[in-house]
Amino acid sequence: MSAITDPVADYLTRVRNAVQAGHRHVDIPASKLKRAMTQILVDKGFVNRFINVEDGRQGLLRVYLKYLPGGAPVIRHLERASRPGLRHYVGADELPRVRNGLGIAILSTSRGVMTDKEARTARIGGEVLAYVY
Repeated sequence: MSAITDPVADYLTRVRNAVQAGHRHVDIPASKLKRAMTQILVDKGFVNRFINVEDGRQGLLRVYLKYLPGGAPVIRHLERASRPGLRHYVGADELPRVRNGLGIAILSTSRGVMTDKEARTARIGGEVLAYVY
């Protein structure tokens, strides 16, 4: 088994693929960063819930995806902003607005993982991990 060089991109790709395939849930290798990102997605209404599944190693996150009554997924777009080859850092005055406030940007800051709106309120910048809408 090969090592994953970009765990955040792997996380986003697994969720994106599961949404496109219409799965009800997706299992993802767990980490503190992925748990924090998933908690943001739950809080903002993009996914239903998640549970921690013990597998004897690092554990798994089982993320239950959310769909609209017609069967359309709530998550329409997941995009990795910062990547290992080109990090994307922004200051407090340069925080991105996704879809004019209808989407969210997930940031890794000195105070933890948060959305662009929370970072704007706290007046701190950080690394933009992903855009979701």
